[in-house]
Amino acid sequence: MAKTSQLPQKSRLLSLGCLALVSALALTGCGGSKVGSDTAAANTSSCVKTDGDTIKIGFLNSRSGTMAISENTVYAALAMAKDEINAAGGVNGKQLEVVAEDGASEPTIFAEKAQKLISSDCVAAVFGGWTSASRKAMLPVFEGANSLLYYPVQYEGLEASKNIFYTGATTNQQIIPALDYLKEKGVKSLFLVGSDYVFPRTANKEIKAYADANGIEIKGEEYTPLGSTDFATIVNKVKGAKADAVFNTLNGDSNVAFFKEYTNAGLKAATMPVVSVSIAEEEVQGIGAANLKDQLTAWNYYQTLDTPVNKKFVSDFKAKYGADRVTSDPMEAAYTSLYLWKATAEKAKSFAVPDIQAAAGGVSFEAPEGTVTINGDNHHIAKTALIGQIQPDGLIKTIWSSDQAIEPDPFLKTYPWAAGLGG
Repeated sequence: MAKTSQLPQKSRLLSLGCLALVSALALTGCGGSKVGSDTAAANTSSCVKTDGDTIKIGFLNSRSGTMAISENTVYAALAMAKDEINAAGGVNGKQLEVVAEDGASEPTIFAEKAQKLISSDCVAAVFGGWTSASRKAMLPVFEGANSLLYYPVQYEGLEASKNIFYTGATTNQQIIPALDYLKEKGVKSLFLVGSDYVFPRTANKEIKAYADANGIEIKGEEYTPLGSTDFATIVNKVKGAKADAVFNTLNGDSNVAFFKEYTNAGLKAATMPVVSVSIAEEEVQGIGAANLKDQLTAWNYYQTLDTPVNKKFVSDFKAKYGADRVTSDPMEAAYTSLYLWKATAEKAKSFAVPDIQAAAGGVSFEAPEGTVTINGDNHHIAKTALIGQIQPDGLIKTIWSSDQAIEPDPFLKTYPWAAGLGG
């Protein structure tokens, strides 16, 4: 990770805001820690009430702002899981009572709302977040209070905390398989385009290390503020670079403007494909399938997965929210996260955080993406990597799959080229 002095302005502001929050909470750091480290020293008391018929949990998602295009569907999936669990008898005999908050696409608001959910609403666990900036802002809050966050979105890795369960992919389960796929297809050069915050910056640092070790030339690297809609200059640079492919780490509704400009510039998947790691079925609807036809994505779940569990999941989601709604990787990971928490609490026969942490290793759930199991050492889960191609109907078809589920390696310890990247 770059030093604060090397970060873009938005990241510097986030770091300063995080430090201020840490000071207010009497914490010692703002970064992630390895699972098992003793970072929750400031406030380990809990106000969670377990003597009634209900147990409170928190949903914390961007219902407004630039990330709402992605996070509203995560909220919907969490709500569906909650309703299903309550209908089946709840967790440890208690019905789930949800306190929902809007992170409003702002990391500082995520941190404030997380603190409220933990200390004022007394929730047993919080489910949500999307951007790495929001997660990094919340991390010291959860570690300081020794509370739990279930984070559902793929991210850049180089982090593990005993207070976070990561149910989306880490780097070796999404980005590296995507790079392996491109290399297998003969790609010799890449252009990197991303939003200007921690995930794209760190992911691209990892991509450049991979490229250097595998004979792939990086022909350009451009960033734009989260929520930006002006891509004329960047697309012109992409077009002029004539790379074999583009690796896209833009987030939120910036993707709408980028792909419309990409199409207007005459760029096509057949000649310069874009591999995206933050565009799923929900975003395809917002961008328009015509602007994305045949472009590539890297995820661990698609709506088109042909399994009985997924078919029921898709059918239930459409029945609840409308036939035109689609499912996607982050919302499936969010849905799965609530069931993993349920299974862990029932294994522990407790809602207490230390009991959940102690019981988590080996807990499994038959998810729409396949069987998932919590790694007790790093709080991530094994995932099958999928490369997909966007179809004219807006759905994504799997065109490549890893042979089996990939064990999480958030610190890239098994990749010699990644030495020195961090962690």
